[in-house]
Amino acid sequence: MHVIRDQYGRTFRTLRVSLLDHCNLGCVYCVAPGATDHAATTKGLSVSALLAMIGRLHGQLQLHTIRLTGGEPLLYAGLAELIKEIKAMGIEDIKLTTNGFLLQRQAPALKNAGLGAINVSLDAIDEAIFHRMSRRHGVERIISGIDATLATGMDVKINTVVMKGMNDTQILPLLEFAFSRNIRIRFLEVMAMGHLHDQSDKYLFSQQDMLSAIAARYELTPLGRQHSATASYWRTDSGHVFGIIANESQPFCRDCDRLRLDSKGNIYGCLSSDHPIPLEMQEDDAIWQEKLQTALLQKQALRFTGSSLSMLHIGG
Repeated sequence: MHVIRDQYGRTFRTLRVSLLDHCNLGCVYCVAPGATDHAATTKGLSVSALLAMIGRLHGQLQLHTIRLTGGEPLLYAGLAELIKEIKAMGIEDIKLTTNGFLLQRQAPALKNAGLGAINVSLDAIDEAIFHRMSRRHGVERIISGIDATLATGMDVKINTVVMKGMNDTQILPLLEFAFSRNIRIRFLEVMAMGHLHDQSDKYLFSQQDMLSAIAARYELTPLGRQHSATASYWRTDSGHVFGIIANESQPFCRDCDRLRLDSKGNIYGCLSSDHPIPLEMQEDDAIWQEKLQTALLQKQALRFTGSSLSMLHIGG
């Protein structure tokens, strides 16, 4: 089998699968102001169709990791079955990114199906600020979901998108919440995606801004970033570790190994491209190889530029 690789030595080892293109929250970085209708535009691919595509991609790429995203993946019917069958393919590292709203009820079944890790998106611990960010109430419901997941033994991380003037006051409260549960939190610079493509600078709270806020309370030791990872990490003088995904300040394009599959069966090699590449099961392997090589060429050389593609449709 021909190895798909570009001039920087990059290939695809992680597949992020967007199960649905809708969500039960309306977060301000995903959904444009006034766009209150978040109904599905598609039902997403069936479990059997997804498994066929994932299995074939695994055969061609020898994937290391599958991350299930949305929209909101916990709204996808057959999620536990999908996880179980992906595990049966021999892909051990299966993860999920969720807003956590439905997590308390589903966590045990997902663990039993073979899910190993969950990233929970939580942009505020204060209810009023949470509502400002998500346009919905219920932060305690998400906390209950986190605690239920921890009780199963699964690895949990918190992802927080920090927006200047919106939730930047929540950095220390969220950090201390994560430390109280002994879980890692990663703070994300806002991405130039969707309706924020041309105005993300307005909300950018940079990595240095975040570090300055945290350094006001803790002494920090940098731990660096692992190969192909999105986050750089720091250890506080209390012994806890947190990360920052500095998409703008410290790009990580050069060693990115991520491929995305959306809920319509299109692949994307990079979020900076809004040109979907459709995969059809009736196509032969040579055509898929060509399409995967095209997707790899979508990757940026040095820095992320963003696109008009909404994260609601392609997932976190």
